[in-house]
Amino acid sequence: MEKAFTFYLLTLLLLMASSAMTPTNITTDQLALLSLKSKIISDPSHFMDENWSPTVSVCHWVGVTCGSRHQRVNSLNLSNMALTGKIPREFGNLSFLVSLDLGSNNFQGNLPQEMVPSWFGFLHQLQVLNLGNNSFTGSIPSSFSNISKLETLNLKFNSIEGQIPKVIGTLVNLRVLNLGGNKLIGFIPTSLSNASRLETLEISFNSLQGNIPEGITNLHNMNWLAIHFNQLTGSIPFTIFNISRIEVLSFTGNSLSGSLPNGICNGLPMLKGLYLSRNKLHGHISTSLSNCSQLQVLFLSENYFTGEIPKEISNLIELEQLSLSFNSFSEYGLDGLVSTKCDVYSYGIMLLETFTRRKPNEFEGDTSLKQWVSYSLPAAVMDVVDVNLVTATGNRLQKELDVVASIMKVALDCCAESPARRTNMKDVVGMLQKIIIQLVAC
Repeated sequence: MEKAFTFYLLTLLLLMASSAMTPTNITTDQLALLSLKSKIISDPSHFMDENWSPTVSVCHWVGVTCGSRHQRVNSLNLSNMALTGKIPREFGNLSFLVSLDLGSNNFQGNLPQEMVPSWFGFLHQLQVLNLGNNSFTGSIPSSFSNISKLETLNLKFNSIEGQIPKVIGTLVNLRVLNLGGNKLIGFIPTSLSNASRLETLEISFNSLQGNIPEGITNLHNMNWLAIHFNQLTGSIPFTIFNISRIEVLSFTGNSLSGSLPNGICNGLPMLKGLYLSRNKLHGHISTSLSNCSQLQVLFLSENYFTGEIPKEISNLIELEQLSLSFNSFSEYGLDGLVSTKCDVYSYGIMLLETFTRRKPNEFEGDTSLKQWVSYSLPAAVMDVVDVNLVTATGNRLQKELDVVASIMKVALDCCAESPARRTNMKDVVGMLQKIIIQLVAC
């Protein structure tokens, strides 16, 4: 009898311990979210005070979605709420969570280890994780690889340091990886080539070094590959230009060398944006560019390209933006003028770049280089012109600014969105000659 009682007591204690350790109901989810609420130190819109009340079912809280089967929290979207705070340890108890979006807030602290499952049961259902545009620090935990169902990992524009963990390549379901705008160093891990379902790889605006891994070319589902503004060296693997689903290739602002393949567009039927400016690329531009029939943006400025600009570029009827300036093309005469063969849009961009010392790719969101200049003319031209170009004072200063404003107006006319509205090069030359006469008279 005594042994039976002892066995019963031990069994009861184990069941109680198991119940205490394992999240089993919606109350667990509510406690986790209330813990998050307690860690918020700034909520300017009073979003949580007004919408997250313990007297209301957590499934009815704004930003919270529960699954129909288990009635557990499976989605949490608090993006763009201007929240400031930290993520509590209890957050790891949201074991049914499939989608978590905390993007565009001011969450702080190291990337929370408690969100990453170190044993079975912690966030193992998670498929979408967006922590982008916050103030997280620290490094990327290697244990992210344990979230085996993860499809989207967005950590863009934080202050994350260290290297990209090699184990990221073990996330075989990953489709979107965005680590742009952090402080990452080291090399691009070759293991990324194992993430065969990857469609978007965005790791721009970091301090990554070394070569572009050859294995990236095995990612046949890739449609967006952006590694601009890092410190990459070596040549661009030619096989990258055979990823047929690619729509955007962006390597601007590195130290990449070598040439481009002769058949650069033979394997890129869907390419819409090719950004290769500010590198050390050389050689001729292939006439096969005309095969990129959907190309809308072509940026090749600030390299060492030579030879003639292929006339076949004129066959790109979808092309909206073209920048070829600061190369060594034969179309550019020694006197700095551009021959009538050169694309007028490219020349307009070159004028804007020259007089502002700004590049089109320095602008994000709804503002472009053209819009920035346009909004400043004519009254605020001093706000956009390179200060080193204007040295006069007094009345002469205003005359020089008027001349610069006239040149920028010509540049904007060259860059009109509709090709039919762009000024032809013959008229551009005539207008610039009149401006030169105006400048001499200053």
